[in-house]
Order: sequence, then C-alpha cells, then structure tokens
Amino acid sequence: MTTVTPNTRKGGKPMSAAARAGDPAAEPRVSFTNIRQVFELPRQSKKDTSAASTVVALDNVTLEIPDGQFVALVGASGCGKTTLMNMVAGLVKPTHGTVKVNGEAPRLPNLDIGYMFARDALLPWRSARRSVELPLEVRGWDRQRRRERADEMLDLVGLRDKHTQYRNQLSQGMRQRVALARTLASDPSILLMDEPFAALDARTKLTLEGEFLRIWENGGDSRKTVIFVTHDLDEAVLLADRVVIMLPRPGRIAEDIIVDLPRPRADHLGEVRYTNEFRAITQGLFDSLEGAIAAPTSDGGTER
Repeated sequence: MTTVTPNTRKGGKPMSAAARAGDPAAEPRVSFTNIRQVFELPRQSKKDTSAASTVVALDNVTLEIPDGQFVALVGASGCGKTTLMNMVAGLVKPTHGTVKVNGEAPRLPNLDIGYMFARDALLPWRSARRSVELPLEVRGWDRQRRRERADEMLDLVGLRDKHTQYRNQLSQGMRQRVALARTLASDPSILLMDEPFAALDARTKLTLEGEFLRIWENGGDSRKTVIFVTHDLDEAVLLADRVVIMLPRPGRIAEDIIVDLPRPRADHLGEVRYTNEFRAITQGLFDSLEGAIAAPTSDGGTER
C-alpha cells in the first residue's frame, strides 16, 4: 500500500497550496483511525437458532482528510465506500476504531454536512424552489430568506427559470442539478457525494461535473471538504485532489495518491482528459488497482 500524508504526493514531493487545500498542521476535518466494521446478517427465518452470520465490511482503515480537500473514493461495489461516508454523517457507528468530524465524534443531526446521492431523492409534491428550501426549513429560516437562498442556488446551477417546475417536469440532469442546489443551500463545510452523476448520460455527466467543480473551485480559501464516491477512475482524476483506491472482502485501502493536475480545471475538463498528464495518472491508478486485485488475500486466494 502506498501511504500519502495530506501534504505530500506520491514520491514524497510537496503538494502545491491548491492541491493541498488545507493546513497540514491543523487537525483534519475528517479522520478515520483503525476502522473495522462488522455487520450482522439477518437470519433466514425466525426458527433459525444458529449463531448469526457476520460480514467484515471494513478492516484497518486509517485516513485523514484536511479541510478543503477534494477526496475521491474509488473501488468495486462492496468495498465500504458508502459505509465510510455514512460514518461521517453519523448514520453508522464503527464496530472498532474512531471517526472524527471537526475533532469530535459524528452526531445526528449534523447541519454542517451535506449529503448527495446517486438518485435525486426529490419530493414529487415540491417544486424545484421548494425542494431547495427543504434543508433551510429544517434550520428554521423564514420564508423570504429561504426563497432568496433557493433562487440563488438554482441560479448557480443554471435552473432559476425552472423554479416552479416539479420533479416529473424535469429531465434527470435537471433533477440532479436541483439536488446539488439543495445540498449546497445550507452552506455545509463538508459534502458527501455518493456517485451523484453516475446515472447520467456521458454529455450531461461531464456538464454537471464541470458545474460542480466550478462551484467548488470558486470557493477559494473557504472551499468545502468533499468526499466523493465513484467507480469511475477518469471521473476521480478529473475532479479530485486526491484518490483513495479501496478493495473489497474486507474493505480496505490499497492506494492513496495525490492528483498532480493544475487547478482550476472546471472550464476545460474535456481537454484535461486528453492530456498526457491525465493519461499517465489514470494509467498508473489502473495498474495499481490491477496489481492490488491480483495480490494474495488473507485466505490465500486473490481478489479475482
């Protein structure tokens, strides 16, 4: 496994300030220490009196994420990527180990965290504007302030003229834009993104990746900390400062590298993916992943 500290890239060279996106001396915004997660599988029937079966979802996962860094978690289904994010959100407690958010154990509700899913999860009886207003209602904002903020966010994602339309009147790409606006509306400092663009066609996906990256990059010194789950190596390298590759059975970290591509990238993602630098990074990641998959596992077999 390649270990990369928050202020170094693979090979031990210093990161640029833009890539580091955080003070390495400061306490990490999010940290996982020696995480092991064991889930108990449900019995097949009420009459089953045998011992409950268990599955080890994560084992020996340690990871620190500094403030303002964009980290992509990449790996096959079942390697624990979403479980790690759910721990940050306070939805899952680790069986062993420690998770900290802003130096403390995660709690519910945490209004400083925004969570965006692969599906939009918009309520069909709410217009685009009222969908964006939802987290602000939870926070007790008054109606006028909610409306102004919702319009601002819809304008940010290019949908202000769609504010009165409902879910069934919007394309899938538009729905994801509304979901993104809703996630950003309350200005959380941590964004959890679980394959937010995976269900989109290639052109719409690239457009939304660019829009999201533009919003994030324009944050300057107050950029949000992003944990972004994807199966797509190209997407991870295009967007992130850092890529963490995970393997399943049990979920664990195989590689942790810094993406040495200049920022800002948002306005030319289409060009970036054809550069020699991008190809070298993605090929290196692919080779590392293939090597890790072929390596022997604890039971004497391989991942294949």
